Amino acid sequence: MSLSHFTTPIYCTSSLTSESLMIASNVKKKKNSTALCLEDTKERIKNMFNKVELSVSSYDTAWVAMIPSQTSPQAPFFPQCLNWLLDNQLFDGSWGFSDRHPLLMNDALLSTLASILALKRWGIGDDQINRGLQFIESNIASINDEKQHPPIGFNILFPSLIEYAQILGINLPLGATSLEAMIQKKDIELQRGFQSNSEGWKAYLAYCSEGMQKSRDWEMIMKYQRKNGSLFNSPASTAAVYNHLKNTDCVNYLQSVLEKFGNAVPTVYPLDIYARLCMVDTLEKLGINHHFKEEIRSVLDETYRLWQQEVEEILLDPTTCAMAFRILRLNGYNVSSDPLYQYLEDNFENSLKGYLKDIGAVLELYKASQVIIYPEESVLVRLNSWTGHLLKQESSHFRLYADKLRSYVDCEVKDALNFPHYANWERLLNRRSMEHYNVEETRILKTSYRWASSCSSRNLANQEFLKLAVEDFNICQSIHSEELKQLSRWVEESKLDKLKFARQKLDYCYFSIAAALFSPELSDARISWTKNAVLATVVDDFFDVGSSEEEQKKLIQLVEEWDVDINTVCCSEIVKIIFSAVHSTICEIGVKSIKRQGRNVKNNVIKIWLNLMQSMFREAQWSRTNTVPTIDEYMQNACISFGLGPIVLPALYLVGPKLSNDDTENHELDCLYELMSTGGRLLNDIQTFKRESAQGKLNAVSLHIIHGNGVITAEDAIKDMKVIIEDKRRELLRLVLQEKGSVVPRDCKELFWKMNKASDLFYMKDDGFTSLEMHSSVNAVIKEPVVLSELLVDSQPNLVG
Repeated sequence: MSLSHFTTPIYCTSSLTSESLMIASNVKKKKNSTALCLEDTKERIKNMFNKVELSVSSYDTAWVAMIPSQTSPQAPFFPQCLNWLLDNQLFDGSWGFSDRHPLLMNDALLSTLASILALKRWGIGDDQINRGLQFIESNIASINDEKQHPPIGFNILFPSLIEYAQILGINLPLGATSLEAMIQKKDIELQRGFQSNSEGWKAYLAYCSEGMQKSRDWEMIMKYQRKNGSLFNSPASTAAVYNHLKNTDCVNYLQSVLEKFGNAVPTVYPLDIYARLCMVDTLEKLGINHHFKEEIRSVLDETYRLWQQEVEEILLDPTTCAMAFRILRLNGYNVSSDPLYQYLEDNFENSLKGYLKDIGAVLELYKASQVIIYPEESVLVRLNSWTGHLLKQESSHFRLYADKLRSYVDCEVKDALNFPHYANWERLLNRRSMEHYNVEETRILKTSYRWASSCSSRNLANQEFLKLAVEDFNICQSIHSEELKQLSRWVEESKLDKLKFARQKLDYCYFSIAAALFSPELSDARISWTKNAVLATVVDDFFDVGSSEEEQKKLIQLVEEWDVDINTVCCSEIVKIIFSAVHSTICEIGVKSIKRQGRNVKNNVIKIWLNLMQSMFREAQWSRTNTVPTIDEYMQNACISFGLGPIVLPALYLVGPKLSNDDTENHELDCLYELMSTGGRLLNDIQTFKRESAQGKLNAVSLHIIHGNGVITAEDAIKDMKVIIEDKRRELLRLVLQEKGSVVPRDCKELFWKMNKASDLFYMKDDGFTSLEMHSSVNAVIKEPVVLSELLVDSQPNLVG
């Protein structure tokens, strides 16, 4: 569908209405207001990109503090860590976060006991030791509380620390029953693991090395040592291995971590790549990434450089690897899916996170598996199959370890399954993300941890994200409300509401673009999209049920002649209303295009509308004459008659980038249009097949049956069509993301993908455009503001197990 440019532009006499000028003025005011009230918040978030600050871990610091000096075994190798423990005991006698969640008491017990052992190991801090023991005595009952969220390896690590405490002569305030129960849990877990003898179990034991002091094959676990000298980027594991093997790379790693963090260490390091990718992902999900284009580009450029270098921090962690692949690919970086082969089902089960049943890792792999753009990407197909099945069938049995200790993790899984990336409208995703957002997020590995711009600020960073997202959403929504009011007046003044045969779908038409193209400065594109969508619906119903053959020919004739005085033309009132509305809308787009393109594109848009009307007339003729076209004839015509051309193509001129004559006549644009329209048409035909068959109408499904010589059933036809839809969808995404060799600007290509998403969502379950089921979604995007205070109350931690 070419946007052919006519060499002699014809300017209409109509101009922008006073209401259009008013809304443009209001948009400008809103935009200025947005910039003023959000500037401080944006600046604080920009600063967060510069440095990721991890919370330090009392537990890991205690293990590092227990390492003896190489020259004097009676002294600590890292006395600064010992001093840190002395200085950072909490008021209640524990170590860890002062604002810990009540369900993380076992984490506090583990950190406190490890800190006590480090002090006792070097014979200092008697007062701190006693206060720590009192804390343990007061809270030891939590180890038998099934509601508690134990750290990874707790059933091995805590009993092992108790045994070490006994060796050091510490009289722990534990009853015989509690001690026996803990030892029994440890024995059961060890027995189960050794019986399986899986690679995942071996990795888990290596990760919990500090809890297996007596009977470990220390040389065997060295296969898990990374290039930076660590074991799993865990200071505690690395310290335990160094204590037994005196491995130089281990101590070099620990020294490098202390050089960065001072006198204490975090529970995992490095984590910068993952943390920054999480920040980018969060900003995108909240819909505020457009405020940080330069910062995000810098993060992605660096991530891509490291991806190409195959750094372990990315490739050895399934969560980071999957997230990096998805975000890089969706932002136009040329990344191969090959690294994800290592996380196919069998391989994943044999990894540490597979053994831990980390639902966060599975979720990230599932989301990555959806970004297929090449036919030969079997790894993503296989990845999608097992992760999708697991999320649907078994996610409730998985522990919420690591990155996913959050109250809304079930909502995330549900969203991922119900709204695949190709049917996930941005503004609906943004709203759901705000409603599920946890401003007090705490993560847990062997101990709990956080990251933020300042870890002492109770993750103020997350509050800043949410605050900006809510303010941005509500300001955009207020602009959308004004635009919709203007459009409602346009429908009434154009008398389109008087056409009783036509579906009145203004809200849906506006929603289809406001949910995806929401920036205040893109008002012209939204108005054009919506008016043309309303008119395309009216014209579709006109050719389908609302007109005679003579009226249909007359409407086409008027558009072909164009410069006519409609008041002097002999035609029906219906034809007059439709032509006048189409005429004024095209002229308005032409005038607006001068500002954006430096030329009037009115003639281009006229041709697009003529193509649509002629294709609809052809279908009406087939129906009148009982003609049964071939499938190819039907699809060639139906891609145009589906009506997306007048909606999407004129909007290309109003989103910003200039389109030259070569751009608008380029084969790339034709391919984008064909892929979008074919997929949309087939989706529509699948969902309307039963209704249209009952009405005696033909569509792609019925034609496949007719031309199938009695062999093809409706189920067969629909199955084949779904394969075509998937192929078209993947090819469309590939073209949208492709940069090399592309002449169509990315902002313009995105419109085809946004319309493709609209088709997928509208026709996911039935004919959602005709039904009323989308009203709640429309209201959520356009009419119901988000209340920040309610979100802050709802987002308080409520951990689930």
